[in-house]
Formats: sequence, C-alpha cells, structure tokens
Amino acid sequence: MATRVIPPFVMREAGQFEGYSIDLWRSIEKELGVRSGYTAYPSVKALLEATKAGREDLGIAAISITAEREAVFDFSQPMFDSGLQILVRDQSGSGNAMPSFWQVLFSPTMLQLLGVVFLLIVIPAHLLWLVERHHEGGFVEHKSYIPGIFKTGWWAAGTLGAQADEMPKSWAGRIIALMWMFLSIVFVAYFTATITTAMTVQQLQGDIRGPEDLPGKKVATVAGSTSETYLREHKAKIRAFSQIEEAIDALEKKRVDAVVYDAPVLLYYAAQAGKGKVQPVGGIFRKENYGIVLPENSPWREPVNRALLTLKENGTLQALYDKWFTGDSTGSPH
Repeated sequence: MATRVIPPFVMREAGQFEGYSIDLWRSIEKELGVRSGYTAYPSVKALLEATKAGREDLGIAAISITAEREAVFDFSQPMFDSGLQILVRDQSGSGNAMPSFWQVLFSPTMLQLLGVVFLLIVIPAHLLWLVERHHEGGFVEHKSYIPGIFKTGWWAAGTLGAQADEMPKSWAGRIIALMWMFLSIVFVAYFTATITTAMTVQQLQGDIRGPEDLPGKKVATVAGSTSETYLREHKAKIRAFSQIEEAIDALEKKRVDAVVYDAPVLLYYAAQAGKGKVQPVGGIFRKENYGIVLPENSPWREPVNRALLTLKENGTLQALYDKWFTGDSTGSPH
C-alpha cells in the first residue's frame, strides 16, 4: 500500500500511520480479510509513479480523481468529497494601514471614482464657460475655449473641494453653480464612505478574497497537484513545493501571498497548528473527489469498491468523517 503523509488523511506518530485514510483502509482490510504493509512516498507524483510501475498494489492518501489520471490508472469509487481552498496570513490585528491605503488607491474602485470626479468637473466647467463667457462682468475673462475652460475647470474643482473663491455672475451660471455645490456635498460624502469602507475591508480581509483575486498573485501549492494545474490555467505566479508544509511556511514568512490546495488539508491546518497565523478565505471551489488509486486492470478494484459500498451503507464512512473532521471521536458505525 502506497501512501504519503498529508494531515489529517495520513499522519505518522511514533512510527505508526494514522489518519482518516489509514482508518478507512483498515476498515476495508477487515471487509476483505487482508493485511497490508505501507510505503510512504514524498509526493503524489512519486506515489502515482510507484503504483503505475506495479511496485505497489494500491495507493491511498488524499488523491484527487481526474480525467488525466483516470486515463492511466484505475480508481475506486470516491471515498471523500473535496475541492480547493485559499489560505492567507491572518489579517486580524495587523494594524498595517499603509499597504492597504496604496492598494485601495490603485484599486478598480478608486479608478472608477476618479473617472466620475473627472466627469463631474468637466461637465459643469463646460456649462459655465458657455453661459459666462458672454456675460458682462462674468468671471470668465477669456471668451476663447482656452484658457477660458481652464478657468471654469479650476472653479469646478475648487468647488468640489469647498475652496471656490468667486462665483458666476449670470443667472444661468448661478443656477448651475448652486446645483454643482449641492452635488459636490453629496459626492464628497459618498466618496469618503466608499474609500473608508474599501480600506476597512482591505485591512480585515486583505487583497485576496476568492479565486477571482488569484491571477497575478504569488501563490504557493504542491508540485504535480490539481491545484497547480488550476493556478497555471488562471495565470497565478506559482511557487510549487514538494510538501504542503513548505508552501504554508512560505506563506507565513511572507514569501508568497497565498496558498491554494485541497480544502480539508488547509482547513485542518488553519484550525490546528496554524490557528492565529493563517486563515482560509472564500469558499471551496473546483470541487473534486478523492479515491484509492490502482494500476490499470487491477484485480483489487472490484473488491475495494464493494468494501467501500458496504462501509458507506453501514455508517463507517460517516463515523470516520465525524472522528477526523467534526471532532466527534465517539462516533461509531451504525
């Protein structure tokens, strides 16, 4: 039996293997009436190569069933429902406002607001230039477009910042000015609220909140995993490690922006050793299933599948899930 250490599916304590996958295989052993020896491999790639070469009869850990793998291996029925998850550094209590300010300053929200500011200055500037340039004693001294438009543009910008030093002289100009001043008060209040909210969210959650934020970011994962394939397809800056522990260490040391990997593995770490240091963000995405991997045309496939069905029907699978993922160590098969 090929395996690899990947908590909480496979762990090694005092030379003995334990974890969800190990407990499951022991239950399958009882159903089949067999005993197994274990060989630990450093990566999924090495485990799969050993199984494909026939050096191992089966492989169990946290192995995703994919179409690419199914083409060269046999898989059991799914033994666990999984998917990908994003892990970032814990943002609570960081108190580092300056990076958030600059990130918000150049964010799409800020750029949209600056576009609105530009329009709100250009439109009243042109309206005032049209009505004031022909008024006797109007504050537009030049009838030509330039430099007249610069004068009214400066006035519109100054009014937006409550710094206007003179007012239009025509009745039409005063009506436009009154409407613009009222609109400026409303816009400044909205602008302030939007930026404050954006900076607060940025400070609490960081700039990665879901899969859509991953392109262009430095993201760590495990080499040869389905998460590496996903990140490559979505244009992230990938740093691939041989072990998930190395990827998480890179995150904690701020060498990468996030870790993307199998959800149950990251959630287990975040709740145990990584509590207070890292946190999951967003939901589980790219749903996938784990299975037991076998060489093609393995005689063990049908017996293993029958054993899995039996364990599912008699409640053993649910009891094992409760034991390792809900903290219910007293759960037992029905």
